[in-house]
Amino acid sequence: MQKHTDSQQYYQQTCNQSLSCPTFSGEKEVDLCIIGGGLTGISTAYHSAKSGLDCVLLEAETIGFGASGRNGGQVSPGQRLDQATLEAKVGTAQARHLWQLALDSVDLVRELIDTYQIPCDFTPGILHTAFKPSHAQEMRENVQLLQSRYGYEDCRYIERDELSEMLASSRYHGGELDMRAGHLHPLNFTLGLALQAQKAGASLYENSRVLDIKSVGDKLSITTAQGKITTRKLVLGCNGYLGKLFPKVAGKIMPINNFIVTTAPLGEEQARALIRDNVAVADSKFVINYFRMTPDHRLLFGGGENYSSRFPADIKNFVRPYMLEIFPQLEDTELEHGWGGTLAITMNRMPHFQCLDERIYVAQGYSGHGVALATLAGKLIDQSIAGDPSGFNAMASYPTPTFPGGTLLRYPALVAGMLYYSLRDRFGN
Repeated sequence: MQKHTDSQQYYQQTCNQSLSCPTFSGEKEVDLCIIGGGLTGISTAYHSAKSGLDCVLLEAETIGFGASGRNGGQVSPGQRLDQATLEAKVGTAQARHLWQLALDSVDLVRELIDTYQIPCDFTPGILHTAFKPSHAQEMRENVQLLQSRYGYEDCRYIERDELSEMLASSRYHGGELDMRAGHLHPLNFTLGLALQAQKAGASLYENSRVLDIKSVGDKLSITTAQGKITTRKLVLGCNGYLGKLFPKVAGKIMPINNFIVTTAPLGEEQARALIRDNVAVADSKFVINYFRMTPDHRLLFGGGENYSSRFPADIKNFVRPYMLEIFPQLEDTELEHGWGGTLAITMNRMPHFQCLDERIYVAQGYSGHGVALATLAGKLIDQSIAGDPSGFNAMASYPTPTFPGGTLLRYPALVAGMLYYSLRDRFGN
């Protein structure tokens, strides 16, 4: 697995939260053990501790080390598939339930920020932009469906002329603006929620990599380098960093690497000239571009992926062509930060929720939609353990196929698939 070097990580350099988390050692018996210190694990720890469970979280690196602390910071309603597709796949009633859960996920993030005054620069608004004319028509139809059948008035369709006033790029053909959505500093949000989990009574441990998971009677034994935990319930919140820890679910996801840069500070005037209303932007390419302004008026731009165990040697120059395709006027602008992270996708782009043997909860494969949905996952897991599995089961009811060939053949299959879709991005309508 790629070992991150974070000297060029903007979020690390602008972090305003601090935690004290020891390394786990010794032996302990608990109600719930959580593996993974990203938003899935941290949210589970917070909600479970609030519910009175004795819970322990084990993180191999540091809290927020993975995708939760290094992503684009976009907090978006909706599932990864649009509602028309969901209705066709699972029927109207189930599609409506999934839509409501996705709304709940955004509302939960905003509620946590407001309740605990987590200083993570939450700013309303995400603009989804159409990379092709056909995508613009699909967005127009999606907005009409959401407004007419779901009563959702927080989004509206943006015609190309208006879009050109909002965004200083000629690359897009229309868009949809969602003001219930927003963007934030993901590492500060993750650490801020982790602090509340600690205050609620959860025990968080860093540098405590799990080496083995075994079933012992009706309980589970979790082994780290320096200790052992016996638990009634287990949560796997590792996502793209699961590796070979739990092969039964590893084949449901594909870890991929994504990359982000920030420019030097542009000043408020130039920042508003590029993105007038300070909304976040995500386009409709299969391998999407996503970008927004930071509070210090840098353009934070995510673009490009790879599927190997290594990051590009020069991330800034790897991402720069994607940025210049959207904003060619930034050709002479210095890039000050460049970093990467590993997320997990599923074959159908819907997250993988599963409960195994009534003891092991899995939530992973958010496919780029994880800030909100991973936060919700922790709440749904806690509710399920407490006896109300309706929300968790609704997410789990959408089937997640295993990649053909499991973990052995998924990489060559994915690379071939991504090549196909990149050609469609380039030459399709």
